[in-house]
Order: sequence, then structure tokens, then C-alpha cells
Amino acid sequence: MTHVSARRGAVYVSVAATAWGTGGAAGSLLFETGGLGPVGVSLWRYLIGAAFLLVLAPRPADLTRLSWRVLPVGAGMAVYQTAYFAAIAHSGVALATVVTMGATPVFTALGGRFLLRERLGGVGLGSLAAALAGLALLTAESITTEAAGSASSVAGIGFALASAAGYAGVTLFSRRHRDDPQGAAIGGFVVGAVCLTPFALAEGVVPEIGVVSVTLLLYLGAVPTALAYGLFFRALTALRATTVSIISLGEAVGAALLGVVLFGEHLTPLAWCGCVLLLAAVAVLAARGEAG
Repeated sequence: MTHVSARRGAVYVSVAATAWGTGGAAGSLLFETGGLGPVGVSLWRYLIGAAFLLVLAPRPADLTRLSWRVLPVGAGMAVYQTAYFAAIAHSGVALATVVTMGATPVFTALGGRFLLRERLGGVGLGSLAAALAGLALLTAESITTEAAGSASSVAGIGFALASAAGYAGVTLFSRRHRDDPQGAAIGGFVVGAVCLTPFALAEGVVPEIGVVSVTLLLYLGAVPTALAYGLFFRALTALRATTVSIISLGEAVGAALLGVVLFGEHLTPLAWCGCVLLLAAVAVLAARGEAG
């Protein structure tokens, strides 16, 4: 495995977060044009992502040697994807997103401290606090709007926390077993797809074939999946699990800016302040590039 420096790892996870930020927009468009539900979209993104990595990988992945490791990775990916969609169904997009994304670095920091003996230090703790504050400012208006429309669901928050725990678990496990990030990504996609298949069959798994839907599926599989997760698993070979999870919060800024550009959404001054604060926290950690 080619060595990845801490600085390069920070760049990798920053690019991954940017790519993930486009995934929500692509998924939303697929719901409208492809005739697929959330689980069906997730199934296809995992399958297409695995195919892209298998075809474009510089060397064959040794999935036989990694078979026992990809099971928890794939199961964790299926859990956090499914739980996140369940959280959206119960409590709305904004609340589900802020609880999931906010809890993930906290869970990862706790797991990293007690399971991996990682220490954040003053700068890391400050960056975590700033990132969470920025996320809260960025999503405050959306949460208030959703809460005014309907009472928030305790079950939805529970599903969001389960999603965060699943994501943190994948991050921590992959940080501990980091000798073959390529195999972990491909195997995780395959196992995740197998776990999602029964739910996708019940929901509807065959997309409506058209230029737009096929293009969106290929984009979702290539960029927010194959590229983003490929870089994410590579970054975990060089950076602490908590550092990776905090930098990943940059996804929220990318998604918000895409909403402004593509869907005509408007951000309040507080939300813009949240974007700046979150990006500043991410930039500090990316610049320091702290290795584990």
C-alpha cells in the first residue's frame, strides 16, 4: 500500500466531503426522474460504486483475505444509510441531518479515545466545538421550520443517532484495520448492497430508464460513492478517526451551497455565519494534517 501523508489525507477527506455534499442533490433528482425510493437509490449507488472501483482500481482487491473485515464495514454502511432515511421519514430532513452529522464526530471522538487511544488535544477539541456550532447555525432555520410544521419525533432522533453510531463504527473499524483501503471500500459496498437488497425489492428496485436517470445514477455511483469513499478509506490510513469525521462535516456546507445554486434556496445571515465557522474548523484541521 502506497504511504499517504497526513496532509494528503486531509486533502483526500476534504475532497470526499465535497463529493458527498453533491450526493443529496443527485439523490433528490433521482427520486423525481428515476422512480426510485431512498433504499433503491442507495442500493444502486453501492453497486455502481463497487463496479467503478473494480474497473478503475490500479490493482486487484484481495477480497478473499479481507472477507471477514468487509462484513462489519458493509453492515455498518447499510445500517447508517437505512437509519438515516428512517430518521428523515420520522423527523424531517433538517433535524435528521443535524442530529446525524452532529453526533457522528462526538461518537467517533469517544470511540477513538477509548478504543483506539487517540487524543484530540486542545486544537482538535476546539475544532470539534466550532464545527458543531457552525452546523447548528447552518441548520437552525430549517429545523425551526420543520418543527413548526410538525412535532419532531423521538423515534426520528433515535434513528438519526443509530445512523451516527453506524457511521462512527465504520470509521473506527476502518481506522484500526487500514492496510487495504481499496478492498475495504469495494467489499463494504458489496456487503452493504446485499444488506439493502430485501428492503429495496420491497420498495422498488428497477429505475425508469432515461438519459437523465442513467446519468444521475452513474454520477452518484462514480463521484459521491466510488471517489468519495475511496478517498475516505485512504485518508483513514493517515489521519485519526476523529479528525476525519470532523473534516467530513464540510459536506454540510457543500450541500447547502448546492441548494442555493441549483434549487434556489436562501441562507440566512446566521446560516452563512455557520458555513464560515464550520469551514474554518475544517480548514484548521486540514492545515494541521494531524496523523494518528
